Amino acid sequence: MQNAQEFTRGVLDNVGGVIVGKEEVIEHLVIALLCEGHVLLEDVPGVGKTMMARALAVSLGVDFRRLQCTPDLLPSDITGTSIFNQETRQFQFIAGPAFTHILLADEINRATPRTQAALLECMGEQQITADGVTRPLPRPFMVIATQNPVEYEGTFPLPEAQLDRFLFKVSLGYLTDGEEAEMLINLGHRHPIENLSAVVDGHNLPELSEQIWNVTVADSIRDYIVALVQATRSHPDLALGASPRGSLALYRGAQARAALRGRDYALPDDVQALALLALPHRCIVRSDAALRGRSAEQIITELLEEAALNLGDETEELEARHPSAVPE
Repeated sequence: MQNAQEFTRGVLDNVGGVIVGKEEVIEHLVIALLCEGHVLLEDVPGVGKTMMARALAVSLGVDFRRLQCTPDLLPSDITGTSIFNQETRQFQFIAGPAFTHILLADEINRATPRTQAALLECMGEQQITADGVTRPLPRPFMVIATQNPVEYEGTFPLPEAQLDRFLFKVSLGYLTDGEEAEMLINLGHRHPIENLSAVVDGHNLPELSEQIWNVTVADSIRDYIVALVQATRSHPDLALGASPRGSLALYRGAQARAALRGRDYALPDDVQALALLALPHRCIVRSDAALRGRSAEQIITELLEEAALNLGDETEELEARHPSAVPE
């Protein structure tokens, strides 16, 4: 079986043929997959959120379902429902779109809170309870949800409890001039997604996830994660700091990122690279601080800069202890 580094390289190259200039974002999605987590893609329309999720599923060779969230969507439209079978004279469960490997919940904030809540059990426990029966979801299982950060009319903002279920919150951003020109060339004929095929076996992800557990996280790195998350809870500009899930997201994410770079140990760089994906959406800025233009991203960035001053030569010491590891 492939290791995590080979697995990721194949996915990055394949998805990169469809989504131009977003290798880092694709890597973040793969890290979330290896951590068995979920991702919230928040960005303006037309930057490729849906196409990226579809290209990822095709590259992995796993099942993919797209759910368009609207105010009239019901929880049973996600989980499934039982119907009466006239032939067998019994109720038969018809599985909903959540019974898949990668579920794209497009414009999730347009669904009502009741419908959004139907995803909580799926995301937290990888199972669905319907009509009193609990059914496990297939592995791997990942929810990729999208939302538009600039249009709020007719939307229902995700509550903190559901935001906390997402391992990362990611933004794609606009393309550069050169990347946008390359995109136009690629789309000048047939869409690249039509020629895309699987390059890895996504069904191996559970085994690859177990390999990630073997990546060493030194005590100093673990303490660094805890100190960073604890600092969000005592910051004067934050009404709510990051939860323990935030600590776990950084810990597991650092292990996965290290494995993708051929290392069997995590570095402070791994934590710093993922902190702005794992922590801001778990924090709530005080109203008076928000009026001053403060954001959770700014606060986390400042905390990272302060913590970096105390790291000293930690990276050099860790690399010295693992001389056989593949350098970044």
